[in-house]
Amino acid sequence: MIMKVVTSNEMAEIDRKTINYYGLSSVVLMERAALSVAKHALKLSPKNVIILAGPGNNGGDGIACGRIIKDKVKTVKVFQLFSEEKLSEDCKLQLKIAKKFGVPIVVGYPENDEIDQADTVIDAIFGTGLKRKIEGKTAEFIDRLNSFRKFTVAVDIPSGVSSDTGEILGTALKADMTVTFGLPKRGHLLYPGKDYTGELIIEDIGFPKELTESENLNISLIERDFVRSLVPPRPKYSHKTRYGHVLVVAGSTGKTGAAVMTAKAAMRTGSGLVTMAIPASLKFIFQSKVLEEMVLPLPCTVNTLSKEALPEIMDFVKEKANSVAFGPGVGVNEDVEIILRELILNCPHPIVVDADGITVLSRILNVLKDSQSEIILTPHPGELSRLINISVKEIEKQRIDIAQKVAKDFNVVVVLKGVPTVIAEPQGRAYLNTTGNPGMATGGSGDVLTGIIASLIGQGLSPFYASLLGVYLHGLSGDIASRKKGFHGLIAGDIIEALPEAFIELTDEMDSKS
Repeated sequence: MIMKVVTSNEMAEIDRKTINYYGLSSVVLMERAALSVAKHALKLSPKNVIILAGPGNNGGDGIACGRIIKDKVKTVKVFQLFSEEKLSEDCKLQLKIAKKFGVPIVVGYPENDEIDQADTVIDAIFGTGLKRKIEGKTAEFIDRLNSFRKFTVAVDIPSGVSSDTGEILGTALKADMTVTFGLPKRGHLLYPGKDYTGELIIEDIGFPKELTESENLNISLIERDFVRSLVPPRPKYSHKTRYGHVLVVAGSTGKTGAAVMTAKAAMRTGSGLVTMAIPASLKFIFQSKVLEEMVLPLPCTVNTLSKEALPEIMDFVKEKANSVAFGPGVGVNEDVEIILRELILNCPHPIVVDADGITVLSRILNVLKDSQSEIILTPHPGELSRLINISVKEIEKQRIDIAQKVAKDFNVVVVLKGVPTVIAEPQGRAYLNTTGNPGMATGGSGDVLTGIIASLIGQGLSPFYASLLGVYLHGLSGDIASRKKGFHGLIAGDIIEALPEAFIELTDEMDSKS
């Protein structure tokens, strides 16, 4: 099963259809949601609990939760933060029931001593439908509550986090745990919302699979069970030519390391052969750095590959290689531009374009409309900003939507690096990665990813699936490396060296379940 990720509107539509078409009442859904929150809250063995109930159905979930845990904790008190006339109908119903069950209800905000005495706070103020900034007394209270640093369980999403962008709407409660219903929301996974979410728990409260697995929901998480199915098989009867030949067009004066890391990552990912097309003036430097990888010295300018290298590059991709990695450390000038243009127009194999290659592409963007090869772009936000002339801030604010738009507009696969990395295809599907760590924010990490994806394409995966598996493997390798090196000491070479162990984790699981 693939886990979908939804916007607030998509979740509201699932909720509406569940109630109106399938006939499952909103009260039943609310009861199940409250039971889910209560279950996880009680695992913490709380003694004194305060519940913050807002005016909508999120508040109703919280009130119902208070009723459920009333006799299972030492004290519980529900704070009804808004007057009764502002409550939704289902919230009013839960309030009426809670009062009959003897749940202590206080209209207004808790005082400092009441917060101080609590060990657990359940945040049911605002849910996924919040669009406006939190202001006034509620904002002041949230800031005050955050200063106490009480263990906080958010109902569906931390109050103040945008469900669609992860933005903080004025202010937000910082949760230690969030119990959400049906599917994760974008705001749980996008920063800074992810930072406020804490541990994310996804609970099934009865939404039909036809709705939660619908093809109309085009954002998904990259999960381990899915990517395991993408790992290229490795039959006992094998030969190196079976596993692809990657041509790495990269490197220039002062940037030889980028090309080498790309090539080494491709080898560690399982390529049968890897060749680096590099400036002839640098061949001795490259040859001193590689063993398994081959070197193709080509005509060059003072610092970079020359346009005179083009015939040999094109002959190589047509006769030997079956995937191309272009850009890491390749330099930016007119000669490199001519080489990239010719590859895009006439290369018979997929091309992964990264780093300097993306900067060069920004000068000749119109060439993509006549591309004869499948193109994979792997920009970080700064590179994408130069490519499409949109600020980094705007890209980070809408990284999913912008990645989808670029993929569609230019008919390319986009791997927008960052947290989370977004992989988008021209047809509209997009995936969010679930692996990786802060230690991977280091020079050369992107070059490694380029080599991984190019290698997987050479082994027979489509550009989109190679990108999905590649991004996941890249992050998993970084996670494995960080167990030994930590975050501060992690370098790109550590990610390459951890790739074999990442494959073992995936393939061992596959063998044990077969």
